[in-house]
Amino acid sequence: MDFITIDLKERSYPIYFAYDSFDKLGEIVKKHVRSSKTFIITDFNVYPLYFEKLNESLKKSRFDVSYEVIPAGETSKTMEMAQRLLEKAYDYGLLRDSSVIALGGGVVGDIAGFVAATYMRGIDFVQIPTTLLAQVDSSVGGKVAVNLKKGKNIIGAFHQPKMVYIDTAVLNTLDKREILGGLAEIIKYGIIWDFSLFEYIESNIYEILDLEEDKLRHIIKKSCEIKGKIVSLDEKEENLRSILNFGHTIGHAIEALTGYERYIHGEAVAIGMVYACKLALNLGYIDEKYFERIFSLIQRTGLPTDYEDLHKEDIVEAIKLDKKSREAKINFVLLRGLGKAEVTTVKEEEILKVLK
Repeated sequence: MDFITIDLKERSYPIYFAYDSFDKLGEIVKKHVRSSKTFIITDFNVYPLYFEKLNESLKKSRFDVSYEVIPAGETSKTMEMAQRLLEKAYDYGLLRDSSVIALGGGVVGDIAGFVAATYMRGIDFVQIPTTLLAQVDSSVGGKVAVNLKKGKNIIGAFHQPKMVYIDTAVLNTLDKREILGGLAEIIKYGIIWDFSLFEYIESNIYEILDLEEDKLRHIIKKSCEIKGKIVSLDEKEENLRSILNFGHTIGHAIEALTGYERYIHGEAVAIGMVYACKLALNLGYIDEKYFERIFSLIQRTGLPTDYEDLHKEDIVEAIKLDKKSREAKINFVLLRGLGKAEVTTVKEEEILKVLK
């Protein structure tokens, strides 16, 4: 089975890439966790599709499995839900050497990871992401969190998984909107770090949208390699890792202002990337040609490029609560050239100029 390693010294871990191989998961997981007692957290969308396959494989490998199914979507990513799951973990008798397995998209991964990070001060954690977005973004790097009503991912921790398992066959069950949401994050990696990935997507966009296996595997693996490299250089987001938040400053504000219901995460990030590029263009960091190239690719995918029914002043106020901001300054990830980005302090009036 193909894999890459995220290099974090003694906390390094593999990301496995496979196609329709859930039957092998029990033996793989067994190599990376300390005991056979495990707690699967999944949601009502994923449960009927993959839970039995995973459960069967784990039981064949003699795991003692308990599980909990939560409502799908961002509204489950709360302290109340985390507390409920922590109490279930205790009721099921999880110990310090037990593990939590996240089977689902980004929301499941975030809340399951938060449970693993906080239960008995941290237990083993396994990621099995079932959306494209989670496969290339939230399952890699160890950031786990829950939301507050006023902001996304405000309560969280850094808790690296013991392993990640990416099965591209699961993408065939996603609707187009979910695929596009993940593609937004993949485009982001090409914009901020490796422009050859951006060019590959430009050249193969229709095959990617048709879910051609070799093209998908290439961009997923490349995305994980890029994120893994950045995380290995700056695990706790003290400097470099912040560039992964390109498009997220305005994206998170849009999500919060619309109650996490109007846009899925990748759509909000796509809109945020467009506005971050407009800001970089206005400030003279990129030229019109580069802006148009990015805008054109996002548009060609079918992702949204603008928000509706929001006031720019409200967006700026939401941005001020962003975790990237320091000492009341607004920090923005802005482009500085092809495949180059950095965190820049931006004046409020500059942001207001580009917002509609």
